[in-house]
Amino acid sequence: MHDPEIDIQEQVIRGARALGARDALAVIVASVLAAAPGPGAAQGQAEGGKLQVVATSTDLKSLVERVGGDRVEVECLAAPDQDPHALEVKPAQLARLRRAALLVRVGLDHEPWLARLKTGVPVVDASRGLRLLQSETPRLRVERKAHVHAFGNTHYWLDPQNARPITAAILEALANLSPADRPRFAANREAFVVLLDAKIRQWTAALEPFHGARVVVIHDSWAYFAERFGLSIVAAVEPTPGVPPSPAELAALFKRMRETGVRVLIADPHSNPSLVRQVAEASGARTVTLHPSVTDGDYLSLFDSNVQRLVSLLGGR
Repeated sequence: MHDPEIDIQEQVIRGARALGARDALAVIVASVLAAAPGPGAAQGQAEGGKLQVVATSTDLKSLVERVGGDRVEVECLAAPDQDPHALEVKPAQLARLRRAALLVRVGLDHEPWLARLKTGVPVVDASRGLRLLQSETPRLRVERKAHVHAFGNTHYWLDPQNARPITAAILEALANLSPADRPRFAANREAFVVLLDAKIRQWTAALEPFHGARVVVIHDSWAYFAERFGLSIVAAVEPTPGVPPSPAELAALFKRMRETGVRVLIADPHSNPSLVRQVAEASGARTVTLHPSVTDGDYLSLFDSNVQRLVSLLGGR
């Protein structure tokens, strides 16, 4: 006869051996963070026995849904068009968070408002174990003003390879809350990683002809994306996110764009339209608007859309 518990343990061991170094570190961290006993049946479970999970971004929400499947119900605290640094959590959201079985957050200093919310809910900090870019502490601009992200660039989900350790951490946290569902969570993640790897090959091939292309970004969101797909970011227009550059900073930017031959300007949906127009007209750069977070669709379709938009612009179509 088969012992179901032994079968599950064997699957866990095989899964752990298959993890890379970054994934393994994420698993260890997630296990520590989620080690507190999970909420009881009345707390942390939605109607139908699903685990209630709260995420602080639509990207993390999508990744939790990929791993949890039909065993989770996920709510996102921030809409993709909201400023994540200055979010006002509504009373209904706070109540949902306090009832949740798990909170999945971006981490670092991406959500400064979260420290004010005392919930006691187990947390997965998705930044743990990742290689962070621009991680000098504190980072200072030329004008000696500290950058808003003092612990590193927080937009790490825009490197799709980081979805591997993030989903590994999510898997461990969910399995801690519902051990009987570990095989299901593991199978969901494995299926996602297979699809992710195929998509990364597809996106990389599509952008390969434009490797080394120089771009300017409005907001400093795209460092991970650029490194993954071989783009060269010459400058960010905003010295601080949401703060327009001074006339002197703009003049220096236009000079640098002319000297380096930059002809592509990457904007976000929430970028100031007048600033985007001013930079494009003064520099002669063509503008493309990319989405830094999931809006419609899911995590994979976010990259499908962004890569397609970039390829169309860089290819002159």
